[in-house]
Amino acid sequence: MNKITYLAVFVIGALCTYLVYEGLPFQQKQALPQLDVNPSRYEPIASGPIVIRGATLYDGLGGVTQDTDILLESGKIKSIGEGIQVPDGTLTIDGTGKYVTPGLIDIHTHLGTATMPYSTGDVSNWDVNEATGAVKPEVRAEHAIWPQDPSFATTLAGGVTTLQVLPGSSNLFGGLGVVLKNVPAPTAQAMKFPGASFGLKMACGENPKGYGDEGKEPGSRMGNVAMQRQAWLDAQAYEQEYRAGKRQRDLGLEVLVAAMKGDVKVHVHCYRSDDMATMMDMANEFGFKIAAFHHAVEAYKISALLKENGACSAVWSDWWGYKLEALDGIQENAAFLDAAGACVAMHSDFASVGQMLPIETAKAIAAGRRAGLEISTAHALTWITSNPAKILGLEDQIGSLETGKNADVVLWSGDPFSIYSRADQVFIDGAVVYDRLDPKRRPVTDMMTGQPAAEDKP
Repeated sequence: MNKITYLAVFVIGALCTYLVYEGLPFQQKQALPQLDVNPSRYEPIASGPIVIRGATLYDGLGGVTQDTDILLESGKIKSIGEGIQVPDGTLTIDGTGKYVTPGLIDIHTHLGTATMPYSTGDVSNWDVNEATGAVKPEVRAEHAIWPQDPSFATTLAGGVTTLQVLPGSSNLFGGLGVVLKNVPAPTAQAMKFPGASFGLKMACGENPKGYGDEGKEPGSRMGNVAMQRQAWLDAQAYEQEYRAGKRQRDLGLEVLVAAMKGDVKVHVHCYRSDDMATMMDMANEFGFKIAAFHHAVEAYKISALLKENGACSAVWSDWWGYKLEALDGIQENAAFLDAAGACVAMHSDFASVGQMLPIETAKAIAAGRRAGLEISTAHALTWITSNPAKILGLEDQIGSLETGKNADVVLWSGDPFSIYSRADQVFIDGAVVYDRLDPKRRPVTDMMTGQPAAEDKP
């Protein structure tokens, strides 16, 4: 090919490329930026194969089996059954009289952002809310997490292996939450669950309308909804303009665009049933899906609507009444939702509750039974295992004891719903990250260095 021919081919090629590009729909001209600018640096702790023999297994899906073995190998659940064969060198743990469950999942915490020790209003240890404006989707919990928060370790001792740290509820849009593995690590990135979706925190009701007290918008529920709808409209316009090269990046609006596309899961702080219904109307109007309502003390009033919209409810067993919109909670909330076929999960919101999720669940079971419902403990375990895994979109990896799932497992000294039981050992990706009977195998944060050792006796 001579120079003239080469030049002609080049010019024609460039012209064709230009024409093809101009002929494309504007959506294909400029891709939206990736949200995950700080990808996970998590690396599983190395561990050899471990088998727990002869325990009672709650599988996290509603099943229970007695005298069963479970083999953890290469970070996964390798096999489950009676008398299973194991490779040479396998560490054997006697599970006789003990219980095995999946690692627990807390889908609403503020660990690492409301760090211990703290008192509300102490700004030095409180990074939960970016309370400088009602619409702040651009802020991220992962940028405020202090991995040395001692509550990570105490929550791990309660069997929690996966956490979602959410921003607070001061804002209509509070920012992005992040899913963490509850492992000791020097940075939030090293705890970040690989591939987990971000969670967008929204809020309705009394909290965000508090801006009205400062002479700002919103000052009412009407204002709440109007500002949220306007933000979604702005996001729709932004997407078109950015793709067409007519807008600079907007960190907040690109989060809302991702939420409308389903790439970010929407979590909404709501108490009253009418607020939840309004939010579901908004979701249908703008084409996003609500993964879960959090706190949701009146969810039982609209269980059919929640089921119809595929929205889960993350609830407590007996926290309500501390403000007007939380007055109509009932202890049977979780049980009634479950009985109606609506998705339900237990959550903490506060560190001390996160350390006792099985007890939080046990109280909800008891309330349901007193109301006449038949609720097995094996089934109720789904409220803190497989159901939150589904809410996070991680059900293919965690939340149940099944071959091939991540080896996130808890060995309990007794029935996990008993107040007398403790997590003896906690495994994440097949490695022991907590051992109640071995002080050397318990995470110790900088904050706890020099503190008296915990009592080693059971």
